[in-house]
Amino acid sequence: MLDRRTLIVALGALPLTACETLDPAILEQVLGSGALTQGEAAMGIRAALDNGVGNALTNLGRVDGFLGNPVVRIPLPDVLQDLQSYLAPIGADRLLVELQQQLNRGAEKAAPVARDIFIDAVRGLTIQDAINIVRGPDTAATDYLRDRTTQSLTGLFSPIMEDALADTGALRLVDEVDRQVPVGLLTGSGADLKSQLIAHGVDYGLRGVFHFIAKEEQAIRRDPAARTSAILRRVFG
Repeated sequence: MLDRRTLIVALGALPLTACETLDPAILEQVLGSGALTQGEAAMGIRAALDNGVGNALTNLGRVDGFLGNPVVRIPLPDVLQDLQSYLAPIGADRLLVELQQQLNRGAEKAAPVARDIFIDAVRGLTIQDAINIVRGPDTAATDYLRDRTTQSLTGLFSPIMEDALADTGALRLVDEVDRQVPVGLLTGSGADLKSQLIAHGVDYGLRGVFHFIAKEEQAIRRDPAARTSAILRRVFG
C-alpha cells in the first residue's frame, strides 16, 4: 500500500481536471476520514480567490480606490520623490502632486480591466496546491496566487496600465515635468521616466490588489459571517 507521503507527492503533480474521478478511498488516505474531497477543496479555494479578486478590484477600481486609501495609495517613483522633496519647500511641486494623483487614477482605471486576467490565474491549481492552501496560514491562497502569477500578470497588466496612464494624462505630465525641471535635477529622458512610471504603477497596483485579496482570505478563514456560500462554509468552516 502507498504511504501517505507517497500519495501526496504523486497526486500533487496532477492538475485538478485530471483528478475528478479519483477513488474516494485514495483521497481519504491523503486527507483523512471525513475530510474534504479533492473537488471540495478545489472549489473552496477557487471561490475564496474569486471573492478576493472580485472585492479587491471593486474596491480599487473606483474613484479614490487607490488615491483615497493611504494603505494602497501609490507614491511617486523614488527619482520623482527626491525631486519633490527639493521642490516642495519652495512651492514648486504642483506638477508632481498632480502626477501622483493621475498615477493613482490610472491604477483605478486599470484595475477593473484586469479582472479576467486574475480570474484566469487561479485555474492551474493541483490537488497538492489545494490541500496545502486549505491547511496553510491565513494568506496561503493569496500567497499562492502572488507567487504563481506576478510575473505573467506584470506582463499582461503593463499595457493596461500604460493605456490608463495615457488616458488620465499622467504620461503627458511626465513630459511637462521633464520640460520644466531645471537641468541637472533629473537623470534620464522623458521616455525613461514614462517607462519607470508605468512599471512603478504596475508594481504598486498589483500590491494593492493582493493586499485586498489577502484581507478577504483572512476574513473568510476567521469570520463565519464572511463565508457567504455553502462551499466556503464547507471548506473553511
